[in-house]
Amino acid sequence: MGTTARAPSRATPWSTCADRARSEQLDGRPRRRELGADGAGASRGLFDALGVSSAGLLRPESLLVRLLDAETGRRLDVTADLTRFASRTERHEWLDADAIAALEPDLAGRFRRALFFPDEAHLEPRKALAALAAGLEARGVPIRFGVDVKPSEARSDFVVDCRGLAARDELPDLRGVRGEMIVVRTNDVSLSRPVRMLHPRIPLYIVPRGDGIFMIGATMIESEESRAVSLRSAVELMNAAYTLHPSFGEAEIVELGADLRPTFPDNLPCIRRKGRVLHANGLFRHGFLLAPWLARQVADAVLLETRDADIPERRHA
Repeated sequence: MGTTARAPSRATPWSTCADRARSEQLDGRPRRRELGADGAGASRGLFDALGVSSAGLLRPESLLVRLLDAETGRRLDVTADLTRFASRTERHEWLDADAIAALEPDLAGRFRRALFFPDEAHLEPRKALAALAAGLEARGVPIRFGVDVKPSEARSDFVVDCRGLAARDELPDLRGVRGEMIVVRTNDVSLSRPVRMLHPRIPLYIVPRGDGIFMIGATMIESEESRAVSLRSAVELMNAAYTLHPSFGEAEIVELGADLRPTFPDNLPCIRRKGRVLHANGLFRHGFLLAPWLARQVADAVLLETRDADIPERRHA
């Protein structure tokens, strides 16, 4: 984290896309792994602050393996592929076949090498949002759903617009990137942590959610079509699960889902100010990773502005 937002005058439109991230750039792009390095820890801190247990909401750790080549069925140079990936990451451990089997017995004998990330975690978004909403309401924070209002028309000193793709009426350069996932149920496979898979075309992962439920995701398609999961994507996702463990072949398909991720042209999140409205958007496929950083930028912007304005509520706090 470690960045500080500096809010300009109320009349000046501004954006954090370039200015705020410039001190953290590498090859012209913010270092996602630094901005989101403590995403899991920050999320746990938020749950703790609201008195919400993170048990069942955060799946700790992750394992990265290399799948078979999708077309030939031959295993590629696993060590070379994993080494290239490892060079772009940090805080990981190399595992051999015995160590993989010790962590995930159901994967014994299926992979020779893997990368283990002890500091990673995966969030179960639906349960997490419900738990956070309950925690806020328990502290007297009103939440109203299904309210049709424009941010500029809301009655407040500040309005934070985090509507995702629905904010394109105010953010015309926002685009949607299609993502698809499958949820399956089987008692024939047991995993204790998310497993990520290097794939010839797209990054895939399988997340255990307990009671035999697994989420398999996710495609990344430059398309804004709002339609159901395509046959090709469904086949790729199911093939990935089957390659990880053949017992997934008998799994029951519980859900097929598709939606659009809000994304700016550089695929990086951004805060933009228009009057008293702060637009926080563009998290792309890094929502859980970068959400704590983005939320801190919003909080800094609001608190610094209210400090400058010295409104009575803050002066007497």
